[in-house]
Amino acid sequence: MLIATLDTGTTNTRVVAWRDGAPVAEAGRPVGVRDTAITGSTDKLKAAVGEALAEAIAGADVAPGEDRLYLASGMITSNAGLREIPHLAAPAGKAELAAGMQAVELPGVCDRPIWLIPGVKSHGGGVGLDDCDAMDIMRGEETEAMGVLSALGIGGPAVLALPGSHAKFVGIDAAGRITGSMTTISGELLDAISRHTLIAGSVDHGFADEVEPEALLKGAAMGAKLGVARSAFLVRLLDLFGDLDRNGRASFLLGAVLAGDLAALKSGASLKGTAESRIIVAGKAGLRDALVALFTADRHFTGPVETVPDGIHSVSALGAMEIARARKLI
Repeated sequence: MLIATLDTGTTNTRVVAWRDGAPVAEAGRPVGVRDTAITGSTDKLKAAVGEALAEAIAGADVAPGEDRLYLASGMITSNAGLREIPHLAAPAGKAELAAGMQAVELPGVCDRPIWLIPGVKSHGGGVGLDDCDAMDIMRGEETEAMGVLSALGIGGPAVLALPGSHAKFVGIDAAGRITGSMTTISGELLDAISRHTLIAGSVDHGFADEVEPEALLKGAAMGAKLGVARSAFLVRLLDLFGDLDRNGRASFLLGAVLAGDLAALKSGASLKGTAESRIIVAGKAGLRDALVALFTADRHFTGPVETVPDGIHSVSALGAMEIARARKLI
């Protein structure tokens, strides 16, 4: 059987074709649900999904009569995607995600149904001004979480840290179910400050080439004490009157921004019990290593801190296949 896993995010769509548990082809397009929000139409997203899927399938050398299974997760299931599927209320693990999968026909996109995996929300109720922090949502990270647990051969309880444009911290219970999450826009905030403010000139309109630990921790301390707005301006002062190099200044800014994530984990209502939890950090090396350093240095977090090693091919795809197995599609 050939399995195609599709992951659509805010700005990108990626398809990986698998045979016998190994990737055999992949394709992507720089198109996501942001394009739907900008244009008010899903036409661009439909075309991107169809093209990426066709390219990956063509590269996989499908044998005549070979069975095919298409699995999709992420923002493709949102109201800005190709078919909205309601979030499941936590707790939700592989069994619940499998039960919530829906097979949908997408004419003009592909020639067979795509099995969509639902996202997860913190609870089933509504929110107001007084309790909005108790709610959080995810689309795609639930599949990544199942992939991380499978790839590392671990269960819970744990907190999975998934840094990115939208940083996501996902709680996992002893049964391997998602108990809730906490999301920030720290990645987008770092990008905006580093590229589109006066501070951009002090970091050469970019990020740290390599995280400088002392500057990172000093930035985090200032972020926790002064807030990100003042701490970000300190980067300019360090540029004008100090001798810290560009990489150090960018590391300082990174720490100041990420301090907000740790503060939200400590005090937020959407994800509880993180202080003593095992913490597993995924993502690209820069953000991953920075978060590991911050968690390790912060006395509030007393559990072990680990990383998802490099070399695992698409934890999202692995999670999608684990969920499909639970549905007995594989």
